[in-house]
Amino acid sequence: MTSRVLPRLYLVTNRHQTRERPLQSVIQETLLAGTRFIQLREKDLDTRQLFSLAQDIRIESHQHQALMLINDRVDIAKAIGADGVHLRTESLPVQQARQILGPQALIGKSTHSLREALTAEADEADFLVCGPIFETPSKRTYGPPLGLTVLTDICKQCTLPVFAIGGMTPERIQDVRDCGAYGVALISAILESTTISTATQKFLQALEIS
Repeated sequence: MTSRVLPRLYLVTNRHQTRERPLQSVIQETLLAGTRFIQLREKDLDTRQLFSLAQDIRIESHQHQALMLINDRVDIAKAIGADGVHLRTESLPVQQARQILGPQALIGKSTHSLREALTAEADEADFLVCGPIFETPSKRTYGPPLGLTVLTDICKQCTLPVFAIGGMTPERIQDVRDCGAYGVALISAILESTTISTATQKFLQALEIS
C-alpha cells in the first residue's frame, strides 16, 4: 500500500459531459486551476483509443505534478506509466492489480456499502470512493443514494481515506467532511461547468475550509 498524501479533490472524467468541448482542454483547464488527482474513466473507448487518450492525459497531468489513475484497465495503466488504477466491484482484485503495477501503485476501489468498504480495506486498497451519497443522474444505475448516515458508518469503521461521490457541490462538502470523508470525487460538477477554472476553485476552497 502506498503512503503518499492524496489530494482531497478527485476528478473522474466523462468526455460525454464536457458540453462538447475536447476532454483534453477541459482537463488542462482544471489542472491549471489546481486539480491534482484525476481518474480517466472512458469505459466506451476501445483499447487503442483509450491508450492514445490516456497518453495525452498522462503527459498533461505529469506537467502539473497531478496523480492520474485509469479506471479498471490495469494493462493501460501499466503501459502509460499511470500512478495507478481505480477498480470497480467487478474489476480485477486489488492484490492482482498490485502484482502487475508494483507496490508503489495507487489503487482505489469503488464501494456502495459498508460491507464492500470493509472488504476493500481488507484487500489493501489505498483509498475508497463511496456513493452515491446524494441523488445524481450519473449514478442512478447504482441504486438509491446511500445518504450521510451510511457514509458516516463507512468512515468510522474504515481507516482508509474515503472520497464521497454522487451529487457533490461546494455547499455539501462540509456535510460529507463532518461524516468523516477525506475528500470528494465528482464528474459533472466540474466537467459540465461553463467556467471550468471557477468551478474547480470553488471546490478546492470549500475543501480547504471544511
